Amino acid sequence: MADSKKAGIFAEPGKALLKAFNTGVSYFIPVVVVGGVFLAFSLATGKAGDGGMEVTNPFMQNLNLIGMAGINMMIPVLAAYIAYSLGGKPALAPGFVLGYLVNNPVPVGDTKVSTGFLGAMIMAICVGYFVKWMKTWKTNDTIRTIMPILIIPILTSLVLGLFYIYVLAFPLSVVMGWLTDVLGNLQGGSAVVLGIVIGLMTAFDMGGPVNKTASTFTMALMTSAVYGPNGMFRVAVAVPPIACGIAALVARSKFDDADRQMGISAIFMGCIGITEGAIPFAVKDLGRTLPGIMVGSAVGAALAAIQGIECYVPHGGFIVALATNNVGLFALDIVVGALVGAAILVAMKPKLEKTEK
Repeated sequence: MADSKKAGIFAEPGKALLKAFNTGVSYFIPVVVVGGVFLAFSLATGKAGDGGMEVTNPFMQNLNLIGMAGINMMIPVLAAYIAYSLGGKPALAPGFVLGYLVNNPVPVGDTKVSTGFLGAMIMAICVGYFVKWMKTWKTNDTIRTIMPILIIPILTSLVLGLFYIYVLAFPLSVVMGWLTDVLGNLQGGSAVVLGIVIGLMTAFDMGGPVNKTASTFTMALMTSAVYGPNGMFRVAVAVPPIACGIAALVARSKFDDADRQMGISAIFMGCIGITEGAIPFAVKDLGRTLPGIMVGSAVGAALAAIQGIECYVPHGGFIVALATNNVGLFALDIVVGALVGAAILVAMKPKLEKTEK
């Protein structure tokens, strides 16, 4: 009986993972909505400055704090409830802890690395199955009573936390360094190619390390008064959530009511340059969401490159349009990129009846 239980730990991993991702999304959607709505209201009253959108009204600053709290909680909540779906209640605490860990920089040599939502999904799966495996351990009655509340959470956080810091973080830092070098070499070449690469990187992990590598590169160029790449990036960051939101609202036969609610929040977040608004859609259906938003962002950034769009602040979306050299074209590039991305999403997404079957 015990052997059959152990053999079933990884039974039907596809269905288990799909259920886990849907569980993670269902729990972290309200967090996304809270963060996105309060950020949208607060940043809409700000002014574009050297440090991004600067909110000066004290009340709006407090709303901004609430919004940022929601945004910062998104990834830990996602990781915790994916892990919970796979491993049960004992997986919640290590899911929260490791979700927070991967979403914040950890030291790797002379650099610091964070892996965002992709790292959170990987670690959440590891937590879920590690906890599930620990539940099969044969222990006496005394130890069994403290396993769920003490031994499993502590041991899981320790083993997988150290695994992330000492094993996963280093290769990720190497990849990020390589991407930065690639972008640096492209700067002297075709602006359109640079725009496409920036757009693809921006949408690839929606606020994760690849996205932040592109952001760091463009902001470094801003210190040398080179604002074109930043213009490309600030167009690209707005496209994924807006594209997802448009697709969810337009294709009613392919998205359910929860998707449409997420879509409204995603559009708000896209308008203020928060790429993470697309994460709920990506977690739910990564294979169909990622191509659409990557192509849409690449199109928007490439258009910005062709038109010579420059953005003078380190923020994106429609709310910084006045801080560009061409307000109309900047906004148009976001709209075109979002429509292209939405069209691809709608074309690739099957109808709900087929999905259920």
